[in-house]
Amino acid sequence: MAEDLFEKLPTSGGESYDGSAIEVLEGLEPVRRRPGMYIGGTDERAFHHLAAEVLDNAMDEAVAGHANRIEVVLEEGNRLSITDNGRGIPVDEHPKYPGKSALEVILTTLHSGGKFSGKAYATSGGLHGVGVSVVNALSSLTRIEVARNKELYAQEFSRGNPLGPLQRLGGTPNRRGTAVTFVPDPEIFGEDAKFKPLRLFKLVRSKAYLFAGVEIRWKCAASLASEEVPAEAVFQFPGGLADHLKEQIGARECVTTQFFSGSQDFPANEAGEEQGRVEWAVAWPLWSDGAYSYYCNTIPTPDGGTHEAGLRAALTKGIRAFAELVGQKKAKDIAPEDVITGSEIMLSVFIRDPQFQSQTKDRLTSPEAARMVENAVRDHFDHFLSDNLERGKALLGHVMERMDERLRRKAEREVKRKTATNAKKVRLPGKLTDCTGEGDGETELFIVEGDSAGGSAKQARDRKTQAILPIRGKILNVASATADKIRANTEIADLGLALGCGTRKDCNADNLRYDRIIIMTDADVDGAHIATLLMTFFFQEMPDVVRRGHLYLAQPPLYRLTAGKESAYARDDAHRAELEETKFKGKKVEVGRFKGLGEMNPGQLRETTMDPKTRGLLRVTLPPEYEGRAAVKDLVDRLMGKDPAQRFMFIQNRAGELDPDMIDA
Repeated sequence: MAEDLFEKLPTSGGESYDGSAIEVLEGLEPVRRRPGMYIGGTDERAFHHLAAEVLDNAMDEAVAGHANRIEVVLEEGNRLSITDNGRGIPVDEHPKYPGKSALEVILTTLHSGGKFSGKAYATSGGLHGVGVSVVNALSSLTRIEVARNKELYAQEFSRGNPLGPLQRLGGTPNRRGTAVTFVPDPEIFGEDAKFKPLRLFKLVRSKAYLFAGVEIRWKCAASLASEEVPAEAVFQFPGGLADHLKEQIGARECVTTQFFSGSQDFPANEAGEEQGRVEWAVAWPLWSDGAYSYYCNTIPTPDGGTHEAGLRAALTKGIRAFAELVGQKKAKDIAPEDVITGSEIMLSVFIRDPQFQSQTKDRLTSPEAARMVENAVRDHFDHFLSDNLERGKALLGHVMERMDERLRRKAEREVKRKTATNAKKVRLPGKLTDCTGEGDGETELFIVEGDSAGGSAKQARDRKTQAILPIRGKILNVASATADKIRANTEIADLGLALGCGTRKDCNADNLRYDRIIIMTDADVDGAHIATLLMTFFFQEMPDVVRRGHLYLAQPPLYRLTAGKESAYARDDAHRAELEETKFKGKKVEVGRFKGLGEMNPGQLRETTMDPKTRGLLRVTLPPEYEGRAAVKDLVDRLMGKDPAQRFMFIQNRAGELDPDMIDA
C-alpha cells in the first residue's frame, strides 16, 4: 500500500509564506538591489561600464547626424562629465506622466527612451531604455544640463531620486545638447572604487576611431594626468579604423604591406529604409598572437557574434576562391581559423535594431548581421587579393602555412602514443665536431659534404670558434617530402640537434648555437646541388635563421694555378681566365683542378675556404618584406617541389637567356 504523502510533512519554521512575503520593487530600486543584472556586477569593469553607457548615448547622437563634438571631463572625487552638442534630451511634459518632464521620466524610469521605434535613431547602441537610468540609480549624484531652443535647463538626482524639479536657468544662445555629470555611489561599488584615467582615455579614443565624423575632447584633472594620460587631448580620425590599426601595429612586420581595410553601406530594405554600414581593418602580423576588436553601433562586443561570423566567412571564402584562381588545389582544406589566427582585426557595424546576448552587450546575436557583413566585405576582399597578385600569393602562402601546421597537429593527435619500451632514445649528432667557444671571434658551423672533406676540415679549423658537421651526400629534398618523412630523416635530425633553434613555428634564431652557419660543398655541379638542397631545408624549416642573416655559402676554389714558385686559386672558369690575363700573363701556367674539398690538404683548405682573413663567403638572404619572401617561396616550390612540369616550364622560359658557348656539353 502506498504511503500517505501528507503523513510526514516538514516541521514549520514559524515563518509564514503568504502574499505579504512578496515584494514589489518600485522605480529604480531593482537596479540598486541587483546591479549585476544591469551592468554585470560591481567590479572595476562594471564600474567603468557606467561611463560607457553615458558615452554611448552621446555617440548615438553623433552617428544619427545631430552632433559632431563630445567632451569628456574627469575630475577629482570620481566626478565624470560627458557633454555633446546634439539635440538635447526633451524637457517638455511627458504625455503619460502629467507634471513630469520627459527628462525626469528618462532618468527615473526603466525602459524609457527614444530608441525603441527607430523614429529618433536609425542605428543606436541604446536599445532597452535602461542605460542612463541605471547610471542615475547607481550614482550618489547625477546632474543633467540640457540646452534646447537656446534655453538652458538642469535637474539633479541622487541614487535615482530627483532632488528637485527641472529648473530653467535662462538663455544660452551659443549652446545646445546634453551634459551628464555623475559620481558613482560608494554604497554600491565600495569606497575604494575609482575611475581609472587610462581606461577611460582608451575608451574615449576608441570611440573617435569608430566614427570618423565626430570630434571627442578629453580633459582630466592635473592630479589624474600621467605620461600615458594627458590632461587635455582632441581625437578626430578621418581614416577611422584603418588609422587605429596602423597605430596598433606600429613597426611590426606584416604579411602584406597594405592593410585590408574599407567600408561599405548595406543595401536598403524592401521598405527603402537604410540598413546601416560596415567598416573593417585587417592586418596579418608575422609574429603575433592576434588581437580582435568588434563593435556594433559603437558598442564594444568583445565576444564577437554574428558580425564576426560574417567577416570570417568572407575572408575564408575569398582566400579559397583566390587559391582556385592561381591553381593551388590544397587550399580546399583552409579553415576560418587558418585565416583569422594571429591576425589583427577591427570590425565595426551599424545596424537597425541590433540584438545582444545581454544588457552588457558583449555579443551580437542579430542573425541578419552575418549575411550583410559577408556580402559587403567579400567583393572588397576579392579585389584586394587579385588586384596585386604578389600580395595575394603572399597572404595565401601565409594562410596555407597555418593550415599545414593545423593539419600536422591534428595528425599527431591521431597517432597513438609510443610506450616507454619502444620509444627511441634521444640521439646526439655523433659526427659533430664542436668548437670550444673560448675564442673572441664569432662561432661558426661548417656543414661539409662527405667524411673525407670533413677530415680535412677538422684539421684546418680553428678549434675555438669553428665546428664541423659532415653530411652524407645529397640530403632529403624537404620541398617535396611529407612532414613524417622529414622528421624520420637522420641527416635532418642531426642538423636540428646541432643547431638547437627548433624548426618551423618553433624556430627561434635567438637559440641558435652558432653565429654563422656555412654550407661548404665541392665547387662542381653535385656540390651546387647539395648546397641547393641545404638552402631549401633552411628556407622551409628554419626561416628565421635565414631572415636574420646567419646562413652563408663558402667559396672553395675549383682550380689551382701555378707558375714557378707563384700560385693562386680560381673559384671558377671566369676567375681562372681573369688570373691568366692579369697575374700570370705571359707565363707558362700549370692548372690543377680540385675534384673535391677532400683533395685539398688542410693547409690549402684553411687558406682558401675557412680562414676569415683570406676566404670569401656569400650570405644567403631573404627579402625584408613578407610579400617578397612569398615570391621566393613560390620559386622554391616550383623548382624544388613535386611537379616536374613546373621545372620544365622554368627551363623553357629562360632558355633564351643562356649563352650557348657557356654550355659544357
